[in-house]
Amino acid sequence: MTAVVRVEGLVVRYGGATALDGVDLTVEAGEMVALIGANGAGKSTLVKALSGLVGAEAGQVDVRGRLAQVPEGREVFADLSVDDNLRLGGWRNGRRGRDTAGIYELMPELTPLRRRPAGTLSGGQQQMVAIGRALMARPDVLVVDELSLGLAPLVVRTLVGHLTALHRERGLAVLLIEQNARLALSLCERAYVLETGRIVLSGDAAALARDPRVAAAYLGGHVAAG
Repeated sequence: MTAVVRVEGLVVRYGGATALDGVDLTVEAGEMVALIGANGAGKSTLVKALSGLVGAEAGQVDVRGRLAQVPEGREVFADLSVDDNLRLGGWRNGRRGRDTAGIYELMPELTPLRRRPAGTLSGGQQQMVAIGRALMARPDVLVVDELSLGLAPLVVRTLVGHLTALHRERGLAVLLIEQNARLALSLCERAYVLETGRIVLSGDAAALARDPRVAAAYLGGHVAAG
């Protein structure tokens, strides 16, 4: 398999504070990988590094192909319509990039909302818009930052269904960055655990879900059934 994302020895500092300290991480083509960790672990800094929004003091970030990001908190353009939000995601792809029909086929829930201002939608609907906007860039790898943040379980299940369909049917590589460890480990084949800027555990997601250290820190002490 070919790595679409390879991070090696990545160090990022903000002034005197070290946000990432020697992080190694890979995402292979067509793979779904989780990155879990508590608030302040450095997850969002890693997203910014992958997107080129922060520079590295040491190490390197290699992205093969096109990367698109679903940002934490959705960050839709509130005054623009759903359709215009989607079109902004494809603006670099020319006229074909402005065709939003495929997004409505994938997420038909958005079809009756296409002319509504995105800021008037529910949190789950806005998350669909954010996912659709990212997909308009026709990415090789999709980075999803906190898919479940602030959303009801039923809404999260709908979003998970769309995400897994993308992964399964289109072979899209996904890096899922989540505070909800139970959700992330159940969806992904591999996972990394980030604590205070360092990767402390990595490997098969199901095996990590059974690790007592992960259970104690992220799963309420309950080890996943084998």
